Amino acid sequence: MALFEESVQVVPAPRRRMPRGTVLGIWALVVALAALLAMTFLPTSFVIQRPGPVYNTLGEARAADGTMVPLISVEGAQTYPTDGALDLLTVETVGNRERTPSWLELATAWFDPSRAVLPIDAVFPDGQTSEQRSEQSAFMMIDSQKEATAAALIELGYEVDAQLRVYGVIEDSASVGILEEGDVILAADGQAITDVDRLREIIQSLEGAPVPLTIERDGVEESVRITPQEVAGDDGETSWLIGVTLITDYDFPIDVAIQLNNVGGPSAGMMFALGIIDVLTPGELNGGESVAGTGTITADGEVGPIGGIRQKLYGARSAGAEWFLAPESNCDEVVGHVPDGLRVFSVGDLDDALAALDAIAGDGDLDALPACESVVAAR
Repeated sequence: MALFEESVQVVPAPRRRMPRGTVLGIWALVVALAALLAMTFLPTSFVIQRPGPVYNTLGEARAADGTMVPLISVEGAQTYPTDGALDLLTVETVGNRERTPSWLELATAWFDPSRAVLPIDAVFPDGQTSEQRSEQSAFMMIDSQKEATAAALIELGYEVDAQLRVYGVIEDSASVGILEEGDVILAADGQAITDVDRLREIIQSLEGAPVPLTIERDGVEESVRITPQEVAGDDGETSWLIGVTLITDYDFPIDVAIQLNNVGGPSAGMMFALGIIDVLTPGELNGGESVAGTGTITADGEVGPIGGIRQKLYGARSAGAEWFLAPESNCDEVVGHVPDGLRVFSVGDLDDALAALDAIAGDGDLDALPACESVVAAR
């Protein structure tokens, strides 16, 4: 029995064509995936900043040998128990000149309010090596700790003497062969010097003429003369530089040690000062609450601006803080970017910060404290 008649021709059914819209959609998806893949590997010129680790100045930190030690320790004075947190905040940078974030990472960060996308030159200046950046950051941390200690002890009524010390001599600068690391600058052009701003004013006033300096080296007083070099700034203005990195050293009546490894920059100054005051005074400065904050500080208690304030706001909230002390000069960046559950107060100096903590600790009138919204409105 034949299954098919020989005379019957079997014609296959015609293939159905996909709708034109479907074809275009598939090609669009292919192109998008290819573009996304390409963007993943294409170099960028940006880095990402995100919230970094949070450290309680009243708590412990890991020492270089791996052991846990108090972040702030004091010898030579009565100390008191503390409670709660006075958190300092940090910011992490994702990417560097050797490896920048991908376009996909940048796109993701762009829509994350806790992150910021910045031009790489704003974080890693052209011509500055990673080693130089680390050294600069470490120097600023050391300086901030000294300024914070001075501010805290002066606030508590201690006598604190200051002197200007050479931290380093810049290669090929006017001071090479004249000044050395560790030299103490006592006077410039016959005027006593205790801070870098006054020294800078004197150098500029001489308009390139040799600068007579009185220094102390290894306990011996000496007189030297340095002819500064003229340097043009980015704004076209010129200035006279002697080419040294200076640090203000203090003669503290008690020993204050701050233990914090692998963290650089000056922005923890205010929180260091508050932590030192809390350790040296009875009671709990924060009322046992979790308070975070940021800001540079000078020996006279002035609180200055910092970078990455928005990332620090989110870092504080993630760490459980309910209150945040922000530098008044950063208020423009704070308004409209405060995470839910965090209340921000504006501080211009150490007294403002102490007043805010006093209100938080004692259920004071928090509405009477300056907030960034009111500061911006007043401007």
